[in-house]
Amino acid sequence: MPSPAQPLAALPEPPPEPLGAVRAGVNAIVGGGPDNWRMFLEAIGQLAVSLVIAALILGFTLWASGWAARLTRRAVGRLQRNGAPDATLQGFMASLARWIVIIVGLMAVLEQLGVRTTSILAVLGAASIAIGLALQGALSNVAAGVMILILRPYRVGDTVEVNGRIGTVKRLDLFMTALSDPDNLDIYMPNGKVFGDTIINYSSPAYRRMELHFSVDYDHDLDAARALLLGCATADPRLMNRPEPWCQVTALSDSAVTVTLRAWAKLDDYWDARFDLVQRAGEALQAGGLEHPYPHQTAVAKAPRRPAAAAAPEPAPAGAHKPRPDASQAPSQDGG
Repeated sequence: MPSPAQPLAALPEPPPEPLGAVRAGVNAIVGGGPDNWRMFLEAIGQLAVSLVIAALILGFTLWASGWAARLTRRAVGRLQRNGAPDATLQGFMASLARWIVIIVGLMAVLEQLGVRTTSILAVLGAASIAIGLALQGALSNVAAGVMILILRPYRVGDTVEVNGRIGTVKRLDLFMTALSDPDNLDIYMPNGKVFGDTIINYSSPAYRRMELHFSVDYDHDLDAARALLLGCATADPRLMNRPEPWCQVTALSDSAVTVTLRAWAKLDDYWDARFDLVQRAGEALQAGGLEHPYPHQTAVAKAPRRPAAAAAPEPAPAGAHKPRPDASQAPSQDGG
């Protein structure tokens, strides 16, 4: 005979949430009834245990965030094998990892305290959509800043040209890039415009070529001019021998011949070597009798135009009949 069905054991009820237990204990004390203080003290004890656990989770979260930031910084430094590690990219990635761990830990703390995080996430999601629609330009700058940090077209301390402005990069964040121009003026450019325009980095190459143009008169010896310019370039130890300096005639203008001199120098010596080479080349050309042809203007003195003389009456031919004066124009006999 089959045994009668045994009643199923009731599942244990989940323990009340800490904040809900405290609320129930307070209501019991206010409403009266037996064991009210015992329920209140149990709720307080449960809340204290939850607070201790939440504090431990928060402390562990802070420690884990610092550990994750240091680990990310070292990992990014190891990935950048070429050259020195980029402090800007390391700081950005370390800060990103740190905040991710902190956000996850805070969510765990709220769950421990009995706060429903699903509703909070829903509200934050709706708010993020509204904020994203209102701040499209700012978010585009953030996206451009992330792309700049990943692609690394320039670093802090590099001299760049962006949007027609030349300056040294002072700061790079998610929203804008700060430059300092040669006049020591601060230039702030949104990352959206920086990333969407042409970027010229003057600090990235180790060597740089200079190109100088000199004008020589047509009557002068062009080979002698080229030899003088090459001598000035090879005499400077700051200019490189490989590639060798190059000098050729590159243009024939209206009043002069253009001779171009090209030479390579290290990035640290480029500007000083360029300015010194211009001065030495000018002095060498002048000492060699190859003066710079100046544009000339010739003034032509033109005689003033004389006015045409009045035409004289032509003499009447011989035998021609003279016209008889009109009787009305003849003088009267009475002298009138």
